[in-house]
Amino acid sequence: MAKKGNRIQVILECTEHKNSGLPGTSRYITTKNRKNTPERIELKKYNPVLKKVTIHKEIK
Repeated sequence: MAKKGNRIQVILECTEHKNSGLPGTSRYITTKNRKNTPERIELKKYNPVLKKVTIHKEIK
C-alpha cells in the first residue's frame, strides 16, 4: 500500500469578507507541507470584492 505524500492541497477563505455580510466569498487554493506546518495556515491575500489585502485562513 502506498504512503500518503507530505504535500496536501488546502483552501484559504477570507475572514473579513465572511463577517462583512457581502454576497460571495474570496477563496484561494494552495499546497502546504503536512510535516512542517501541522497547524492551520493563515496568509495575507488580495480580496477582489473588498479591493484590499485581507487575512485568509485555512478551512476544512
